[in-house]
Amino acid sequence: MVRFVRLDKRGMLCYHGSAMNIAVIGKGGREQALVETLADSSGKPQIFSFPGSDAIFRTAMPLVADGLESLVDAMVREEIDLCVAGEESYLVKGEGLANRCARAGIPCWGPPKESAQLEASKEFAKKFMMKHGIPTGKAVAVTNAQEAREVIGGNYPAVLKFDGLAAGKGVAVCPDETSAESFLIEVFERHRFGEGRLLVEEFLTGPEISIFAAVCDDKYLVLCPARDYKRLKDGDEGPNTGGMGAVASRRLTDENTLRVIEQSIVEPTVAGLREDGLPYRGFLYFGLMLTPDGPKVIEYNCRFGDPECEAVMPLLQGDLAGFCLAGARGEFRPELISFSEGWSVCCILASAGYPVSSHSGDKISGLEDCKARVFHCGSKCADGGWVTAGGRVLAITATGATLEEARKAAHAEAAKVDFSGSQRRNDIAYRNI
Repeated sequence: MVRFVRLDKRGMLCYHGSAMNIAVIGKGGREQALVETLADSSGKPQIFSFPGSDAIFRTAMPLVADGLESLVDAMVREEIDLCVAGEESYLVKGEGLANRCARAGIPCWGPPKESAQLEASKEFAKKFMMKHGIPTGKAVAVTNAQEAREVIGGNYPAVLKFDGLAAGKGVAVCPDETSAESFLIEVFERHRFGEGRLLVEEFLTGPEISIFAAVCDDKYLVLCPARDYKRLKDGDEGPNTGGMGAVASRRLTDENTLRVIEQSIVEPTVAGLREDGLPYRGFLYFGLMLTPDGPKVIEYNCRFGDPECEAVMPLLQGDLAGFCLAGARGEFRPELISFSEGWSVCCILASAGYPVSSHSGDKISGLEDCKARVFHCGSKCADGGWVTAGGRVLAITATGATLEEARKAAHAEAAKVDFSGSQRRNDIAYRNI
């Protein structure tokens, strides 16, 4: 099935016959950013995607499948040489995407199900951090609302985290009893996120930063840092969302802080995975709070962040396809990729009602005038144009040599695009910088 021969001394793919086939799993703006960056790699690989989207299929070919088992069968049928996990749910569904790929002999850039519990279970992740001395907030797991109330004990703000996957909406920072009660109802009475426990976690203060590492067994490469904006409205007001924008740059934080993060968090995490027998090849996201006591982990994600990916990928240079292929095969090749020294700013346009609900079918105007990069998070083609089809609809990203240049361009280009009920923050890359 595999048509390439090897990576040569320069790290370039040596092909036997046609170009490498890559499958990117997911359907949002993050996956579109990965698809386009992989497609620009030196060997010009053929990209496939599942479930994909109308925007993704402008670059990628569809993989025809109706579930995880048939997806791997489709990858075998299309002679896929590398699977790249974008969307987190596939890593923990059923047997697990990486596990099934391994059985089929397909290298996967994404961890097996047992290792992906770092994201799938916040309680698992918290125990992992405590065991390996990784700085994080204290937490207590509860099984019902009354237990949660007793642990909170009237101490606000209270941080409540649903234990399982919740598409970025399972965390509530509650300033008072009313907001905490509302979230407890969502979790334990309405079962908004399904069955699961809840963590009552220590409230931490300080700026947040997203650190990404590409992990290959016991080795890792720290990628370009980013900062996302989770609250819906300007000034960090309103409910938590999956992310309303992001800023990325190698200059986002100072070298000393990055060194502390690497030594106290990234290194012991990678070492802990090896010690616990948890194999890992793929992207690993560290959501951090820069507290007065030093950097602490808020959460792990076992894939690239969204919308941070839409901000980071435009800064990436080199052969991402070759890098991921080598890593998935256990070969660490950090020299294959690098990041420009500029800045990248991503603004999200969300649909009416988001994040409580979403709206579909609203006509999107202004895309033809937008000169920034546009990643489609929740949209579809209709009548020769684009309409909304989800909560976060578009990610509009601009880059620049300076922060001021990038953020002015991102906001100016995002302002050209509109649809009924559109929601957008005007302080992305201005606030918390």
